[in-house]
Parts: sequence; C-alpha cells; structure tokens
Amino acid sequence: MAGSLKLLLAAPLLASLAGCATFSPFGLSSRDCLARAMYFESNRSSDEGMLAVGTVVMNRVADPKYPKSICAVVGQKNQFAPGVLSKPMSEKRSAAMAYSVADRVLRGERHPNLGREVKHFHTAGYRYSYNNMFYVLEAGGNNFYEKRKAGTFTNDPFAALAYW
Repeated sequence: MAGSLKLLLAAPLLASLAGCATFSPFGLSSRDCLARAMYFESNRSSDEGMLAVGTVVMNRVADPKYPKSICAVVGQKNQFAPGVLSKPMSEKRSAAMAYSVADRVLRGERHPNLGREVKHFHTAGYRYSYNNMFYVLEAGGNNFYEKRKAGTFTNDPFAALAYW
C-alpha cells in the first residue's frame, strides 16, 4: 500500500516533467530529439533541409495546439519518421551535421523562407488531394507548407514554390 501511495503522490510530478524541455521516453535531451528529427526527416541531404525541419519543430513547440517540448513534439504519434527517437544514427557525418544545425536552431536560427505558420511537410514529389496546403519551400527532399483556408490559393506545390 505504501508503494502505491508513493506512486500516486508522484504522478503530478511525473506529469509536469512531460512538459520539460529535456524529458523524453528515451532519456534524450531537447538537442538530441531535434537533431534526430532533422537527421531522419531531411534525408541527411543538406544544412538547408535540416534547418527547415528544425524550424517546423520549433514552430510546433511555439503553437499551443502542440506539445510544449521538443521531445514531445518529435515523439508525437504519426508525425515524424517511425523510430525517430530510437533508431541508430549510423551516418556519422550526417549525425554531426544534424547536431551542428540543432545547435543553431536552439540558439534561435530559423529557415528564412519559413514563417511561424509553417508547421508541416511531406516528402517532395507526392501530391495530396487536400486543398488547404500552401507550399512555401522544397528542401531536403521535402515540401514544406502551412495550412490555410481551403480555396484561397492554388494547391499546386510547384506554383507556390516558384515565388521563392
């Protein structure tokens, strides 16, 4: 009974830790979670692609509709690559690049072509039938977009990208 009471009393503390910047189910820091998202989502292709992914993560952290920590955002079910927080980062050069870019993002750098409303991306080359996706950038093998009111713009990612 005493052990159960201790767990019950500790529950609010554990729940509050879920919002901490360093909390993750794998014991990862915010830096680790951010670097891993950029490594696995940018196709390990470029600083620009990694910076764009990092910008999306930080835009989500700043949005009240999403979790309040980097690790919680990156760990959201069905939002990032499967195993993003657990798979090995086997390409050493790409992992080093991801950590370098993560440091820049954590110091406040954002991709210059991505505003605060850009919170989504998908693999470049795919087309979806949704009519609320306003595309703003293609980088790192991904198309980055913000959601807008349907019917207020073209849904052709290449037409929107031509403006950048």
